[in-house]
Amino acid sequence: MAKHKRDKSRHNKVAILFDLDGTLIDSVYQHVLAWGEALHAAKVELPNWMIHRKIGMSDQLIVKAFLRDARAHLSSKQIERLREIHGEAYAKRAQEVRPLQGARKLLSTLLRASVPHAIATSSPREQAERFLKMLHVDPRLPIITGDEVANAKPEPDLFLAAAHRLDVKMENCMVIGDSVWDLLAAKRARAVGVGLLCGGFGQDELERAGAYRVYSDPGDLLAHLDEIGVQL
Repeated sequence: MAKHKRDKSRHNKVAILFDLDGTLIDSVYQHVLAWGEALHAAKVELPNWMIHRKIGMSDQLIVKAFLRDARAHLSSKQIERLREIHGEAYAKRAQEVRPLQGARKLLSTLLRASVPHAIATSSPREQAERFLKMLHVDPRLPIITGDEVANAKPEPDLFLAAAHRLDVKMENCMVIGDSVWDLLAAKRARAVGVGLLCGGFGQDELERAGAYRVYSDPGDLLAHLDEIGVQL
């Protein structure tokens, strides 16, 4: 009976599912510039502010959105090349990427307190690995990447997979993200969404997308964990 109660308690415990880009690492604007370079090479002209509005979507959906906004058309081969140029352009800027304020301390605090948490990112595993090392992520921490699910954000697949890996009910999860796409995915997964301003979306936008609370960055979230039901 005691074992059953412990298992049930663990299953019902609050878990935190983190986005990566713009949430734990300061990489959004490097992605904006990389996509801008790729679009320019494909002769698709789109201002950076419009590119920024789409950051956080999966690569497949983001290209469709770019082409729609630019009223442009590319062949399948051209789209594949567009993605390749973005990857190359982003790789050139990867050395500029830094952890966001408080990100390392937040993750280490949750680990020491045995709070279930995971990272779910649309980025491919190879790209994410560099930044996970930068964050000093514990090797036991569950990491779900875009190449492990059928559909990336704003589909809920990444967060559903992360909750499954943690063996936690989705309704007991808090999804932490910096974009409206993270929060839409959280809502579709039946999780509580929490927004961070460090990706460039405004508080009103994040709240309209479903954010229960909005904080400046990971450090600000760490100072207010009690507000999202995490007791250290």
